[in-house]
Amino acid sequence: MVPKMVHNLEDPGEGRASGAHMISTARVPADKPVRIAFSLNDAPDDTPSEDAIPLVFPELEQQLQPLPPCHDSVESMQVFKQHCQIAEEYHEVKKEIALLEERKKELIAKLDQAEKEKLDAAQLVQEFEALTEENRTLKMAQSQCVEQLEKLRIQYQKRQGSS
Repeated sequence: MVPKMVHNLEDPGEGRASGAHMISTARVPADKPVRIAFSLNDAPDDTPSEDAIPLVFPELEQQLQPLPPCHDSVESMQVFKQHCQIAEEYHEVKKEIALLEERKKELIAKLDQAEKEKLDAAQLVQEFEALTEENRTLKMAQSQCVEQLEKLRIQYQKRQGSS
């Protein structure tokens, strides 16, 4: 029979119904109450009893932690078990929210990329239209130059023929 010790910085009045008593120690400041609970059951430390109750939800904020139940009260045990289930569900929801937030970031990045590509495409369309217009203008200028050159050849040939 090995006593198990649990140190808990909580309300000094809490837990007295279950047999826990306040003990002051020199290592703990006087303004911080310490609750020490002993379990005198025959179960060894490394094998938890069949109805072992999880005492810690490290991912849960302190004010949301399930309070230890009064082991003598069926209602207290039921409330504790419900609170533990809710804490587990809360943890699952928090994980799901984190995954959804990550997915949201990915989608925002994709949207930003798509908008950038859309702007790039719009800019390319504008450049294409400008180059098409410039090409049309240059073709018209070339056509005018060809006509002018043809007129100059005709004039040159007339001068050659008249001399």
